[in-house]
Amino acid sequence: MTKDIRIERWSGAALEKFIPELARLRIEVFRDFPYLYDGDYEYEKKYLQTYVNNPDSVIVLALDGNKVVGASTALPMKFETNELKKPFIEHGYNLDDVFYCSESVLNKDYRGLGIGVRFFEQREAHALDLGGFKHITFCCVERPVDHPRRPADYVPLDRFWNKRGYVKHPELRTEYVWKDLDDSDETPKPMTFWLKHES
Repeated sequence: MTKDIRIERWSGAALEKFIPELARLRIEVFRDFPYLYDGDYEYEKKYLQTYVNNPDSVIVLALDGNKVVGASTALPMKFETNELKKPFIEHGYNLDDVFYCSESVLNKDYRGLGIGVRFFEQREAHALDLGGFKHITFCCVERPVDHPRRPADYVPLDRFWNKRGYVKHPELRTEYVWKDLDDSDETPKPMTFWLKHES
């Protein structure tokens, strides 16, 4: 690892050149617990086009030289899928008020360096630049404590998220479908949202 690690915000067509690297990185990172995602490269490339095509989206890149070692995605909730929007609509939120921090992925060799904090800072700064948001949110998968693939040393990120000002909202729940490692079919996974209210 070099010391030339840069954290940069990218949006729009300029992201196109990073899509192959980002797709591979997402598949690599999301194989680990708690996501256990049996990823598909072509699906990931198509998914990432959402951010290329949406002028209000952002991907925060962690770059070591010219190598992408991490990425964090976000966009206004009103542009997200129905699965994500549904709990907010049901609980009376105005989707125009909600900014959604999608996912963060980071190469294992670069963890513990404060990059995760920078990812949140830069996504929140992007929301502030766009203006008009009252809530910033993200969601995470809920796995049972006795899940057979749960590592013995696994530590949930709850404290890290709390320190960033986010609070878990168990009433805001949805399901997302993907194929787990070792499974033959896609299955729904429970997802719970965390919120930070903007002053």
